[in-house]
Amino acid sequence: MAAPVRPVVSAADADAAAVALAQSDLDEFMRQVLARRDENWKKLQQYVLDEKEKVEVIGPQLVRIMGARKEYRWFIKEGFFVRSPVTYDGVAVTEAERRKFEDDYLRQAKEREKREADRAKASGNGAAPDIPQSDASVQSSSPTDVEGLLAQSRQPQFISSAYFLRFKFEQGKYALVGREQFDGRPVLRIEYYPERLFTDTRDKAAKPSDPAKPARDRRQDVEVERLMNKNSLVTIWVEPAAKQIVKFSFDNVQTDFLPVSWLFRLNDLKASMTMSQPFKDVWLPKDVDVLLSAMLALGTFDIRYHLDYFDYKEATTSGRIIRGGRQ
Repeated sequence: MAAPVRPVVSAADADAAAVALAQSDLDEFMRQVLARRDENWKKLQQYVLDEKEKVEVIGPQLVRIMGARKEYRWFIKEGFFVRSPVTYDGVAVTEAERRKFEDDYLRQAKEREKREADRAKASGNGAAPDIPQSDASVQSSSPTDVEGLLAQSRQPQFISSAYFLRFKFEQGKYALVGREQFDGRPVLRIEYYPERLFTDTRDKAAKPSDPAKPARDRRQDVEVERLMNKNSLVTIWVEPAAKQIVKFSFDNVQTDFLPVSWLFRLNDLKASMTMSQPFKDVWLPKDVDVLLSAMLALGTFDIRYHLDYFDYKEATTSGRIIRGGRQ
């Protein structure tokens, strides 16, 4: 999808000047909205929660090929958020299986943390590379007791899954579409036409382009990245008084340029996330939806992925959260 055409502003054109002022106001508003998003990201580390995961693969003629339903519970162990399985397709996970899953998950979390620390050290950047930042400086509040005891600097999986789009503040890339109602609240619908959504400057700073890679392949990577940005649209619903994102959706309008188009044609790629307010003045992720539809020689295949987040509780640094209490 092409970026919106913006008028040329001149001192003699009052209408164009008014448009420029409106765009400037919208840019400042979105800068504050994304700063608030980053604050919410940090607040997530103060809570544990339950999670339901559902995945389905639908084949030609709407035949269900496979699917799975899983439920997890999150708790803190040794300073890390740990994912604990509860049920698989409605069947309770045994104690032995659950313990093994938790131990493996904790080990992998520690290994990831070490790799991130080594990468940050090698790049000369001591900051944890996965902590979200907006382009504007955001002063972090004084840490809570839980935050102070957490050894984990890389955000837990439930945070990265919820905030799957790390869109950055980009001046002049927003358009106010209109006003709507969302869950009984008046909201603003804003479209974002990115230039840097798929440009990971953090990774490029830490690991420059591979010089061993052929120049033609490097140019292709850059072109695919450019076209992914050009053909993407992010729609954001914002509660204006709180400057709070209540929902965002991602649409990849056209994907014919992808190198794998000879193998399959990607018909649709959509994703969305909605927020809820489980506590007063605290906004946390509610659900995530992803749809990928592709045309192969055998017909159309849809992959549907859904996450529900619920039963938020304030995190503790000891014990496992269970229904009805803590052990």
